[in-house]
Amino acid sequence: MRNLLKRLATGVAAATIAFTSTAAFAADKVELIYSDTVPDADIRTTTLREAFGGCLGDGFEFKSYHGATLFKQGTELNAMQRGNLDMASLAIFDFYNQVPHTSLLGTAYLFRDYDHMRKVYDGDVLKELWAEIEEKAKVKILANPYIGTRHVNIKGDRTVMKPEDLKGIKLRMPGGEGWQFVGEALGANPTPMAFTEVYTGLQTGAIDGQDNPLPADKGMKFYEVTNQIILTAHLIAANQFTISLAKWNSLNAEQQAKIQECAMNFQKTLDKVTLDQEAELVEFFKAQGLKVYEPDKKAFRDHVLDAYKASKYSADWPEGLFDKINAL
Repeated sequence: MRNLLKRLATGVAAATIAFTSTAAFAADKVELIYSDTVPDADIRTTTLREAFGGCLGDGFEFKSYHGATLFKQGTELNAMQRGNLDMASLAIFDFYNQVPHTSLLGTAYLFRDYDHMRKVYDGDVLKELWAEIEEKAKVKILANPYIGTRHVNIKGDRTVMKPEDLKGIKLRMPGGEGWQFVGEALGANPTPMAFTEVYTGLQTGAIDGQDNPLPADKGMKFYEVTNQIILTAHLIAANQFTISLAKWNSLNAEQQAKIQECAMNFQKTLDKVTLDQEAELVEFFKAQGLKVYEPDKKAFRDHVLDAYKASKYSADWPEGLFDKINAL
């Protein structure tokens, strides 16, 4: 009996140690909560989970929520600032209210092409702007993954060659005055609408068109409810892959280095995925019966940049930065 009690006591002690060790191991894991508006099945989501989440290793627990199920589009930055969210992929316009200088990077036709955009984001020309975002918006930008070049996608048989041809077109743009100005500068009638509502909006006639990169047009099946894609190439779009500064500062140097490494892995992987998709999607949309064509891009570029120069937004641009970006 005495031996039995001794064995039971030993077993309980061992189980307690094992449980304590497991609990401690779980507690040591860094939890990262991420929110995004793109759907769960989107290529950006699968790439994120594989190239970033899969890269982090056992020391992290990455939980990503998609389709705006956790936070609505445009509210992620505030959620991070309140401590309710750790990470998100933000649009540059999300920073405008707190860092007006960022309006420059949301200017249509700022970048000539993908290579120009990548030189700007990967170089030192934006170093002071990123520091200002950290100071005022309280988030750290880890990477700037390319999500595609935005083009105008509309219903109807109207041929659009110049900005005036978009007059009267109800063009969905994301919420926020910066986004709305992009639609206005293009010559359209901008209409704010959540990304998750665009398909229904096109289907019902609440909007006449939308602008997005080709991979998003395919992923959201906008080609089912539109007739044409005008290859305006007005925004070479990159998201700002961010983490709240409070979360970042709570991590040790090794953990920060791992997150940064995986963020750059995500950027590199998504860039390639997006470029590969764009290379083949024009033919896909043509096969779906859509008319796909290039407008007078010079007319669009001149019209858009003139609109920006005459607007309040250009007054916010850091002195000399536009010229530095142009010179790269």
